[in-house]
Parts: sequence; structure tokens; C-alpha cells
Amino acid sequence: MGNFYTDTIKSDKRFKSKDRISDILLLEPVTRKIVLSIIEQAKLNGLELMVFETYRSQDRQALLYEQGATKLQKVGVHHYGLACDIVKSINGEPSWKGDFTLLGQLAWHNKMIWGGDWGTPTIKHTFIDDDHVQRCTIGRQALLFSGQWYPDEQYDPYQDL
Repeated sequence: MGNFYTDTIKSDKRFKSKDRISDILLLEPVTRKIVLSIIEQAKLNGLELMVFETYRSQDRQALLYEQGATKLQKVGVHHYGLACDIVKSINGEPSWKGDFTLLGQLAWHNKMIWGGDWGTPTIKHTFIDDDHVQRCTIGRQALLFSGQWYPDEQYDPYQDL
């Protein structure tokens, strides 16, 4: 039996693309539903957000690393349809300016891990990615990357910290 990664992402023609992909259909269905809910809840709170990047290939990650746009050489949870970058929408254009605390609060409320605190706000983190959300704990990532684990519909990362 497969999962969204093996059944959908690996067979997608963009699997090795170096382009930025913002297609929400490349988010695993539960993750997609949560991301859309976060965007709607932010709007109700007066903040316009937009999905900036969903799926990311290893080829794109290497390109971003070479350009100095990321500190990570290897692609992470984006590659598995379980993460996306959500930025502010200013007149329809992406913006990373200002505070992303509301995104963090909405992520927590919707059981997503926010890159501003990685699900553990009492720990000082050296890597902050405050426009990033994912439905996988840091502790589960090695199993995800090795193909030994993929979340089911009931998975709650806050019960897995």
C-alpha cells in the first residue's frame, strides 16, 4: 500500500523540477485542507496570506543552496507533500516583511508545526523559517526521508513531539 508521496508526487512530471511550485494539489490531502484553513482563518483576522511554495525537488533545493537562498543542502519535508511556505500577500505579491506570529498561532491551532518554533517554543532554535509550516515533527523526519514512515489522516504532530 502506498501513500501520497509514492502514489502522487513521485509520478508527477515536476518531480525533478528546478522551478518553484505552489500547486496546492501537491500537498497531501490533510495537509492541503489545513493550509487552506490557515489562509482562511488569517483572512478573518485581517491578514492576507498566500501559498508561495509547496512541493520542492532535490534539484531545486540544490539550486537554492548554491544561490545562498537556503542553509539546507538537502530538501526536507517539502519534498513529501507535507510542508509549504505561506507568505503575506500584498496587492497579490508575496512578502516576507513583518511579523509571522499569527501564522505560528494558526499553525499550532490547526496541528501544524511552524518553522518559527518547530513545535517547541520553549527551546531556542538556531534555524528559524517563519513562513514555513509542516505536518511532521523534526523527530519524525529521518523516518519520513528513509521511506519508513508517512503520516496517516489522524496524525497529530503535537502528540508526537
